[in-house]
Amino acid sequence: MRSWALPAGRIFGVEIRIHLTFLLLLLLVWLTEATNGNATPGRGLALVAIVFGCVVFHELGHALASYHAGIPTKAIILLPIGGVSLVDETQQPAAASAYNWKRDIVIAMAGPAANLLLAVLAAVGFELVKPGVRLWSAASIQSSDLPRSLVWCSMGLAAMNLLPAYPLDGGRVLRALFSRRSDSFHATRRAVAISQVMATVLMVAGMVQYMQEKNSSGVWLTMVGFLLLLAAQLEERSVVFQSVLETVRMEEIMLTDFATLSPTDTLEDALEKAVHSLQDDFPVIRGSDMVGVVSRQRILHALRAEGNGYVQAVMSKIFEVAQKQESLASAFRKLTSRNLSIIPVVEEQRLVGIVTLQNLMHSMALLAESKKLRRESLDL
Repeated sequence: MRSWALPAGRIFGVEIRIHLTFLLLLLLVWLTEATNGNATPGRGLALVAIVFGCVVFHELGHALASYHAGIPTKAIILLPIGGVSLVDETQQPAAASAYNWKRDIVIAMAGPAANLLLAVLAAVGFELVKPGVRLWSAASIQSSDLPRSLVWCSMGLAAMNLLPAYPLDGGRVLRALFSRRSDSFHATRRAVAISQVMATVLMVAGMVQYMQEKNSSGVWLTMVGFLLLLAAQLEERSVVFQSVLETVRMEEIMLTDFATLSPTDTLEDALEKAVHSLQDDFPVIRGSDMVGVVSRQRILHALRAEGNGYVQAVMSKIFEVAQKQESLASAFRKLTSRNLSIIPVVEEQRLVGIVTLQNLMHSMALLAESKKLRRESLDL
């Protein structure tokens, strides 16, 4: 999901990333304005900036509602039709991680509400600065009339997101209603299926309209359908990922063939062992007891800064352990809550495996893909 999105900083601690489809929007604005004889680079960029600002305001509305619901937002990936919010449900207690359909409806409707608020504030502001601007006389989004574009772009984004097409906010409400009679995974799949049909209809309708009337509205309609289809696929991957977190157990992905270190090992000996291992993190064992963890980077840093010493002096004594039957969601919460990179897996107080952040992410990606392939084969 992040591979096609560029980092754009943070707002209130939330990472903002811009999906590359905004370049498609920039190209479409330029083509539309050129067709209408209004192609000026500065105004075209200003119009794209208005769309971007409306999308940011929309997603911040979601983030604020999500925060008040006790689910902080980690990142927002911005698309021209809205965005995909990555919430930090893994840091919530297991009892609070159950799907709450009423909460999701409130969070979904916060986005359109934020856009309507922005439209009203912008309209009032423009009326005070320049009375008689007549913003409501006609709906218009074009670079030749930027104040009107801000108001109507914000209102248009709110209206479009009320469509029952996931992951638009209307689709999120639809998924929440589906979830009353099924689990979150299947409710999302039903909402995504409806969204894919609607996206296909929008694209076909847009192409037909463009061929018949040769105007830009058909192009815009096709773009909306395309972006809707893309966003639905992104959200489907996200829900499959979450499903893997909850259903896969530690024993299914833990490393059973791993190297350990002793607290009395020298750093040079530890580095030599690390050279011949694919591990980045190592459990530190004294007898049959685990007493700490140490990373390859920490060993290298200590050798460069202080010279040779003992593992005991540089190992971290703060670590979490997991049971074989624990879920990946539980492991992920433990890793992220203390910013750890390794979790030892124990059985009857005996170390039987390890899960590192590196192999966890790799394993979850493979498991999600295999689960998707199995689901597709069953559908056939």
